[in-house]
Amino acid sequence: MRIVLDTSVVVAGLRTRLGAGNAVLRLVAQRRLVILATAPLFLEYEDVLKRPEHQLAHGLPPMAVDEFLAELAALIEPVEVHFKWRPQARDPNDEMVLEAAINGGADALVTYNIADFAGAAERFRIPVLRPADLLKKVKP
Repeated sequence: MRIVLDTSVVVAGLRTRLGAGNAVLRLVAQRRLVILATAPLFLEYEDVLKRPEHQLAHGLPPMAVDEFLAELAALIEPVEVHFKWRPQARDPNDEMVLEAAINGGADALVTYNIADFAGAAERFRIPVLRPADLLKKVKP
């Protein structure tokens, strides 16, 4: 299954090992899910994970965040944006997530913010799933 992760899922995945976001990241690491991302989306992951409030929450030193990002980058299937579909989302910051899903032919866009993506993703027939709902679809 080819997925695009909203930044909220990546952040939550590092904040706790008990949550669905972390379970999704583990499935990506096991190569049971293929993560798609554009360069701007990956740079957003990096920017947000390195913000002081998130570093305080996940408790990882900067070098550990860099190691995580390097491992994540090695697992990502890069997506080139051949066509920008803006504006589609209510939040302009969500446009790059949606564009990665559209241009990458994603099977799902995974987010904790369903309402932010639902209408736009539906127009492109991309399911929008919470991490827990994605986990139900992945075979053990």
